[in-house]
Amino acid sequence: MPPKKSLLKTIQVKRTVGRHVAKTTKSKTVIFKKEIMQYLDINGYLSWSSKDRKYMILGTNSPKNGLVECPECRLGQIILIRSRTTRKRFMGCSNFHGGCKASSPLLQKARLRAMKIPCDVCKWPMIIFRYSRKQKWTRQCSNFNCESRKIKSSK
Repeated sequence: MPPKKSLLKTIQVKRTVGRHVAKTTKSKTVIFKKEIMQYLDINGYLSWSSKDRKYMILGTNSPKNGLVECPECRLGQIILIRSRTTRKRFMGCSNFHGGCKASSPLLQKARLRAMKIPCDVCKWPMIIFRYSRKQKWTRQCSNFNCESRKIKSSK
């Protein structure tokens, strides 16, 4: 008797193509998680800013552009702020909404740069400024009431 041949049929399974379905892979989600984790803070959360077109941390007292720790409340950081209404520059604490009222006006007509170096006397950040290109850069404390800014009497 001849051997029986097994009748194997190949079955073709149709795959359904899911359109408009987001396919996530493990590697992409790990990369995205690492990107988000570098922006998160202990007490903050991430939010998309359409104005700046980037993710911003909200709900924290530690901004990216903070200069030094606030000497009054020790929670926030001293940051450079420009008033929306008057367009004037001043330095203030990032914990303003938390109740800290630390602020100091800045020179309005001078070119200035804020530094992350604190003052020896009052711990506010130092600034360098000049009024024209012919002048040299001058360094002073950004706190208006600092003892180091008082004019020293010459004898």
